[in-house]
Amino acid sequence: MLTQTIDVPLWALVALLAIAIWGAVERALVPGVRWYLRRRVNRAIAEVNSRLKTTIRPFQLTKRQVLIDRLVYDPEVIKAMESHAEKEGIPREAVHLQVQEYAKEIVPAFNAYIYFRFGYWASRKISRLLYRVRVRMFNEKLLDEVDPESTIVFVMNHRSNMDYMLVSYLVMDQSTMSYAVGEWARVWPLNTLIKAMGAFFVRRGSGNPLYRKVLQRYVHMATQAGVCQAVFLEGGLSHDGRLRDPKMGFLSYMLRDYNPANDRDIVFVPIAINYDRILEDKSLLRRRDPDATKKSKWFVFWTTWRFYRKQMALSRRNRHKRFGYAGVNFGRPLSAHKFCEDAGIRFRKVSDEERRDAIGQLADRLMNEIAFVMPILPLPLVATVFQHAGDSVLTAFEVKSRTMDLVEALQGVGAPIRDKEKPREDTLDRAINILRYRKMILESDGHFRANPEQAQLLSFYAASLEHWDEKRVAKIKTETE
Repeated sequence: MLTQTIDVPLWALVALLAIAIWGAVERALVPGVRWYLRRRVNRAIAEVNSRLKTTIRPFQLTKRQVLIDRLVYDPEVIKAMESHAEKEGIPREAVHLQVQEYAKEIVPAFNAYIYFRFGYWASRKISRLLYRVRVRMFNEKLLDEVDPESTIVFVMNHRSNMDYMLVSYLVMDQSTMSYAVGEWARVWPLNTLIKAMGAFFVRRGSGNPLYRKVLQRYVHMATQAGVCQAVFLEGGLSHDGRLRDPKMGFLSYMLRDYNPANDRDIVFVPIAINYDRILEDKSLLRRRDPDATKKSKWFVFWTTWRFYRKQMALSRRNRHKRFGYAGVNFGRPLSAHKFCEDAGIRFRKVSDEERRDAIGQLADRLMNEIAFVMPILPLPLVATVFQHAGDSVLTAFEVKSRTMDLVEALQGVGAPIRDKEKPREDTLDRAINILRYRKMILESDGHFRANPEQAQLLSFYAASLEHWDEKRVAKIKTETE
């Protein structure tokens, strides 16, 4: 029997050989490759941690599935799940599966190697390709004194989708940063990359209480673990260029169960962002029109990709011109521990109404701090001059003269602009050229006037300085002192 010949079809032989080879590779080669890659990642993490002021937290290095399980079986999530199942008459197993989907959607897949190797390179390259980046810290000593073991939360206004990249680039030598991203980015392969960078997706405006509970508990877990986070206090992009009223959702998630006696401190660092050119300005204005046709996520993604590809091509041919300045100003940090102490409040022990009032006061205070340090950039200044001029025709000299008068007036009410930061003549020429190129102003024989057909776009840029009226300034100074 053992000497008989057995005929095996060629396809079966190939399949058996493939299985045998794969088994040998999996048993002998794959473990070695995994060990090698893990060793490289661990070395990279150790190297990065030695340079960071706020080190990568163990929470961020925990396997994603472990974090998902922790979130799904969190006592408060289980309580909300049972309540939802009873209220809606849905089997508990079905609700459990829904909670698992929420958890998988929210929990990021942080990869330190991708964050620092690819993320830093991409954010630095793109930020500096598009803008001249101007950074200012209003009290560097206070920022240096922040306890690295505290949970740092960067609280900022939301002017553009470039905000994510710009701020990540600027703080990458200090700490990693986790932030919430809207559903616009849930497009492959962008969603995979964003999760690897430590971000998590949120369904903005979702009224589902079960989903909100899962999101709340994740934010609470990350905050308790000391993960550095970024929060857009307005809750979304500004559609008219003005600062929006603050939203309290994420602040409430962080502080609802905060106990200053036992929990690590939460330090809020206000950041104000402004641009000479916002890439999606016309799209933002378009959203104000209820009759405008809504573009698909794929249209937005591919339009953005074509734009960046064109800018990179122009850069390689030395024909690229940057879009003016991007200004980022860091305000004074605010400790949650000190806020609780000064306000005499314990978030865990007060009623829901008292908690909302206290968090509302904190949100207003942070938003006023953001307004107080809003960067004063050349193009918004010139746009304000033309908006004030109305239909009047101005020479280039008159535009520059009125701009400098506006700068003096802003300095007089405490706007964040030093003498050495005043715009030079060539800077104002570039701002005028950008406005003319984009047809926000019209030129005739060396004279300029605002283009009435682009009044909305001109107002969009001038609006970033509107809060510097005397009544608003007095209110800001009172609430930030």
